[in-house]
Amino acid sequence: MKPATINELAKMIDHSLLHPTMSDEEVLAGCQLSRDYNVATACVKPYCIRQALDVFAGTDVMACAVIGFPHGNSTTGIKVIEAESAALAGAKEIDMVVNNGKVKSAEWGYVKREMDLINQAVVAAGAILKVIFENDYLTDAEIIRLCEIASEVNVAFVKTSTGYGFVKQEKGMYSYKGATADHLKLMRKHTASHIQIKAAGGVRTLDELLAVRELGVTRIGATATKAIINEAIKRGFSGSVPHPHLDGTAAAPAGY
Repeated sequence: MKPATINELAKMIDHSLLHPTMSDEEVLAGCQLSRDYNVATACVKPYCIRQALDVFAGTDVMACAVIGFPHGNSTTGIKVIEAESAALAGAKEIDMVVNNGKVKSAEWGYVKREMDLINQAVVAAGAILKVIFENDYLTDAEIIRLCEIASEVNVAFVKTSTGYGFVKQEKGMYSYKGATADHLKLMRKHTASHIQIKAAGGVRTLDELLAVRELGVTRIGATATKAIINEAIKRGFSGSVPHPHLDGTAAAPAGY
């Protein structure tokens, strides 16, 4: 695979601003970081779309909104309305969580109909759909079936996780794995070749980004954007990010 430039690596990143307790000031700082590092999108909650777009004016950084997040349990009708509303508000990418209860029940007709209706609404409103599986909850067979359905519906991306799919362990603690190499290989194998793969949860370093890129991943969800891109600058990857605050010294944007 051809070595990536700094800008190409940045354009693999959806900078995640989804923690439930993030203040408006923290969202603003995260959007400014997204702009300064020239990522693909900032992934925000629907009420933050306008705030993000104000920061991104005059750039090609986009707003990505999450739908049915993080558990996917809203009714299909509500998810369609939420997705369409987010797209009409200016989010060019929509990350929607499948109904995992219906997946675990093997109610594949329900899952496909919901995915199809949301995809149609999003595309009609001028955006694209990424479908979040939450692989920590699923068997390989369930992941494969979701890949097949996503291919039939022809969504833009399939995505591993929300980053918040915590599973209760034997000792009562909650943890999650997020994007794993085995699951990414499985998704790439069973998803139509033109549908892209997004890895979310657990990709926190430049080496981890490069590793999933080798597996065919074209987008990641990350909170560690600054560390990843600054490391690429430090290592001498070709190119640069366009913002004047970010030069070869890898100075970070203020306030984040």
